[in-house]
Formats: sequence, structure tokens, C-alpha cells
Amino acid sequence: MAWSTREIAELAGTSLRAVRHYHEVGLLPEPARRSNGYKQYGVAHLVRLLRIKRLVDLGFSLTRIAELGEDDHPPTDALRALDAELGVTIERLARARVELGLILRHHAPADLPAELVPVAGAAGLSDADRSLVLVMSRLLGPRTLDAYAEMLRSVPPDPTDGEFDALPADAGEGTRQDLARRMAPHIRRVRAEHPQMVDLHADSPRGARTATRIAGAAMWELYNPAQVDVVRRVQEILQAETETDVPPRERPPTKGRDAR
Repeated sequence: MAWSTREIAELAGTSLRAVRHYHEVGLLPEPARRSNGYKQYGVAHLVRLLRIKRLVDLGFSLTRIAELGEDDHPPTDALRALDAELGVTIERLARARVELGLILRHHAPADLPAELVPVAGAAGLSDADRSLVLVMSRLLGPRTLDAYAEMLRSVPPDPTDGEFDALPADAGEGTRQDLARRMAPHIRRVRAEHPQMVDLHADSPRGARTATRIAGAAMWELYNPAQVDVVRRVQEILQAETETDVPPRERPPTKGRDAR
């Protein structure tokens, strides 16, 4: 009995591409060719192809299948290792399903971490805010990330939010200073109500200095020069109200717009 590549792929329940790939990586021997140049597969090829497909379906990688060679019975340690890998994969997929459910339920962006999904949809973040929050999610430690999510959940929007988002890069000196002056009271309240936001980088897994540098770079990249200048002015206003001469720590916004 002899089959073409298409026929043996159909018999084995796989694809032409898979059969050709198995040839390329050395898992499936090349068959002899007929006088017309077409490959001619026999029963031995079918048996080998069925075994490869079975191991692939179980979760074995092609590299591991190659290591097993023609052995019909993978060793117990290989099966146990595969079982452990599949257990990890199942747990990861289960977490992914939970997170997808949250995203769908809250109509939230899919790019934010799970801790922020329940509140991101209602927080009214601009594209720049959301991008900054995404960066910050990789810089904040577990404690401050939870505090950040709680702040997002509880802080109401401010009338100056939209003005900041719409501020053009060429906004004049007076416009910038006026906006900073009107933003400052709201941001002062946010920081007073959420004191854990004072030092967001305290438990950063990358270290406070590195986290501060990356957050600053993200601000410059994501916001236009006028917006960055307003953030600077707000920080100066708030700092001038304190009784200490310690310069303000460069910190990321506590609510995108709410603590720029």
C-alpha cells in the first residue's frame, strides 16, 4: 500500500505542512519517490506519523520527541515532567480566563494588569494616562500597585482632567500656570487621602532610582512639552506649601491626570 503526502496527512489527521515540517526536522524519514517524482509513503511512515501526532497531542515538544527516537513507550520521568508542565500551563490558562472575564465584565482595556482592570474602565484615563499606567505596572511593587488600584477606584474625576488632556504643545505661559494652579488643590487632596502614594517607588522590584528614571522618561515620551511643564509647575506649587526644603521626588501620576 502506498500513499501520497496529502493522503498520508489525511489518514493521520494532520496537515501537509506538518508532514513536511517533520521531514525538515528529521522526525519523519523521507520516503522513496515514484518514477513521476512524487513521494510514496508506506505503512511504516504512517505508523511513525501517527506516533508523532499522538505525542504532539499529549504535549510533547518536537525536540523531546526527537530525543525519544523510535521508543514506543516514553520513560516515566518524561511523562511526569510533561504532566508537571501541563499542570503549570493549565493554571496559567485558568488565570487568563479569569482575567478575560474581568476585562469583558468591566469593558476595560486588555493591556492593563489584572489588579487595575476592575477600575480602569471607570477611571476615565486618556490614552497617554493608560500607557503610563501600563509602564508603571512594571515598576511598582505589590503593595503600591494595590494602593494604586484603590486610589483609581475611589478618586473622582476633576474638571481640570479634560483640560490637561486637551492642552496643546504650544500652550502659552499664562495658560500653563493657570491650569497648574487649578489642578494643585485636587492633587493635594488625592495625596492627602492616599498617603501611601507619596513614595510609589519604595518597593519597586527594580529599585527606586531605576523606577524613577523610567517613569520620568515615560512622562517625557507620552505627554507633550506643555503638559510636562504643567506637571512640573504643580509639583512646585505643592512643594512651596510644605515646610521642608527637601526637593520634591520625581514621582509618577497617582491617577494618570490626578497627580501629574
